[in-house]
Amino acid sequence: MKARTILGIALLLLISTVSYGDGEFSWDSLSESQQAILAEFRADWDNLPPKRQERLSGGAEHWMAMSDGERKEAKARFSEWGKLSDDRRELIRERYDMYTSLSPDEQKRIRENFRRFNRMNHERRQKMRERFRDMTPEQRQRARERMRDRPKPPSRD
Repeated sequence: MKARTILGIALLLLISTVSYGDGEFSWDSLSESQQAILAEFRADWDNLPPKRQERLSGGAEHWMAMSDGERKEAKARFSEWGKLSDDRRELIRERYDMYTSLSPDEQKRIRENFRRFNRMNHERRQKMRERFRDMTPEQRQRARERMRDRPKPPSRD
């Protein structure tokens, strides 16, 4: 669940960083729906940095495009995000920045490994976590290198 939550948050952060144009976003330039979603920011809108205004207006646009089920899932992820400590959130942001700096092939490899790990039964995942936790930093690095260099399994797609 935590890994899924972190992945969901990372994806939301990615979506919120998409550029929606240049310049400032005056409150009056927002649609009525965006204004309704962003109502809590109304009083301070003109004082927000343009980049923040851009992200918020884009996020509101994205929110409006979501289905009820997607909104429910997003609310749950936001709730989980709010429960995290500042240090944990910073670590997630750092790892997200590292992930986005990787090549598309490396990102794809990580997503595939993540999916493969989640398809394992709970006991097998737990054993892998314990084994990884018990490794020295050098052993962990060698394991990562072996994973990176091993042949890819046949695609099921």
